Amino acid sequence: MQRLLSSMCLIHVFGKIFCLFERNVNPEARMNVSEIIAHWKYTGEEYEVVTDDGYILLINRIPHGINTNSSGPKTVVYCQHGLFSTAGVWVANPPNNSLAFVLADAGYDVWMGNSRGSTWAKKHVNLTTDSEEFWAFSYDEMIKYDLPATIDFILKKTGQKQIYYFGHSQGTLIALGAFATNQQLAEKIKIAFLLAPIATVKHVKGTGRSPAYFTPETFKLLFGEKEFLPTVAFSKLSEYVCNIKVLNAGCAALLGSLNGYAPKQLNMSRVDVYVKLSLAGTSVQILLHYSQAIKKGVFQAYDWGSPSQNMLHYNQITPPLYNVEDVKVPIAMWTGDKDFLANPNDVANLVPKISNLMYHKNIPDFSHLDFIVGLNAREEVFNEILTLLAKSK
Repeated sequence: MQRLLSSMCLIHVFGKIFCLFERNVNPEARMNVSEIIAHWKYTGEEYEVVTDDGYILLINRIPHGINTNSSGPKTVVYCQHGLFSTAGVWVANPPNNSLAFVLADAGYDVWMGNSRGSTWAKKHVNLTTDSEEFWAFSYDEMIKYDLPATIDFILKKTGQKQIYYFGHSQGTLIALGAFATNQQLAEKIKIAFLLAPIATVKHVKGTGRSPAYFTPETFKLLFGEKEFLPTVAFSKLSEYVCNIKVLNAGCAALLGSLNGYAPKQLNMSRVDVYVKLSLAGTSVQILLHYSQAIKKGVFQAYDWGSPSQNMLHYNQITPPLYNVEDVKVPIAMWTGDKDFLANPNDVANLVPKISNLMYHKNIPDFSHLDFIVGLNAREEVFNEILTLLAKSK
C-alpha cells in the first residue's frame, strides 16, 4: 500500500493528497528504553532504585558498546533527562547520533535515570498513582532524594568512587541544586556536563511560560493536583499521529513552541520518537514550582504559599535559595541562542555564578532539544564531550 501511494504521488498531481497521509513509522516510538537498546543490538540492563521517601525509579544501563570489550571495569557516566522527558531521550536517535550509544561505543559504562513521575518511574513502596500524595513533589524532591539515591546505587554497583554526570534541562537544575546543598554527593562527581543548563527561568519563552499565567488556584482547578495529564495524553497519541506526514508538522510545531525553533536541526522523520520520549509525565506541583520560579526569577525551593507553611517545611518564612556559587564540581556546558527554556538571558545570569566553569560553548542555531537529538549534535557537542572526557582521565 505504501508503494502504491508513493507511485500515485509521482504520476498524478492529486496523488500528493495521499502522500500526506503516508505513515513514517519508527518502531522506537512504541518501545521502552531497554527495547530501544536491544533494537540497535546493544547490551542493556535495568535496575530499580528506591529513594529514602519510597519512590521506585527505573534506571537503564548500557555497560559497553557493540565493538568494545565487555569485561573489566569502565569509566562510569550517568545521564539525567529534563522536564517531561525520560531516559529514552538519550537513545532517541540512531547510535551514531545518540549520546548514550556514542559514549558506550567510546568505552564508557553508561547509566540513564528516570525522574519520579515520568513514564517509567511511577512506582512507590506504599503509594499509588491514584493518590494525591504520590504526586506531591517538585524538583526539590528530585534534588534531595532522587539524585543521591541513584548515584549512590550506581557507585555501589560499579565499585567506582566517582562518576561523570550528564544533565539536560531539568537534569542540569537538579544537579546544580544537589551539588550546591549536598557536598558529599558533589564529591562523587568528577565533571558535570550540562546541556541547555537551567537555574533561573525568569526569561523562559514559548509555551513553557504558560504556567506563570495562572494563579495556583486556577492551575489546580484546571489540571488537578496529581499528574499533569496533557503531556501524557499527547505522548500516547504521538505514535499514531506524529508519523502521519500531514500531522507530523503539527507535532514538530508543538516541540518548537516548547523548546525553540531551529528547523535545520530537527530530523522530521523521527518526530514521533521525540514526542514519545520527550513529553512524558510529571506532577502538577512541579509546574507550579516553575511558575513561581518564572515570576520570582530566583532559584529556590517550593513556596508553600504562606509564611506559616514555609516555616513548617523549612523552619523559615521564605523558601531557601539554591546557591549555585556553592557548587564546586567542575562544569562544562553547552548553550544555544534559539533555546526558549534555557534562555540566553538566564544563561547570562548563571555563568558568573559558576566558580569552576572549565568549558562553555554557545551554539547560535541550537534550541533546547538540539543538544541531544539535533542533526548536528554529534559534531557540535558529542565529539567535544569525548575530547574533554579523554583529557580528564
